[in-house]
Amino acid sequence: MCLAIPGRVVELVDGLSSLAEVEVAGVRRIVNVGLLDSVEPDEWVLIHVGFALSKVDEAEAQSTLLLLKQMGETYEQELEDLKRSAIQ
Repeated sequence: MCLAIPGRVVELVDGLSSLAEVEVAGVRRIVNVGLLDSVEPDEWVLIHVGFALSKVDEAEAQSTLLLLKQMGETYEQELEDLKRSAIQ
């Protein structure tokens, strides 16, 4: 099962390619933010298969992360998948 998970934008790394470094539960990955009009550091986004799909506010992001943690194994598998993924 693939989920969209909230992550906090750490920094914009390549404006031309629409890439940003995003942190999810201590894991940092480069994701494509090209589907969004704009994104700034410290904003929260929903990530699915390496793409930021939408912005969310911090309260919604934290609430979603809590619910995902309560899901247990599914959430842990999603974090493992995130650790192995990379956009080059």
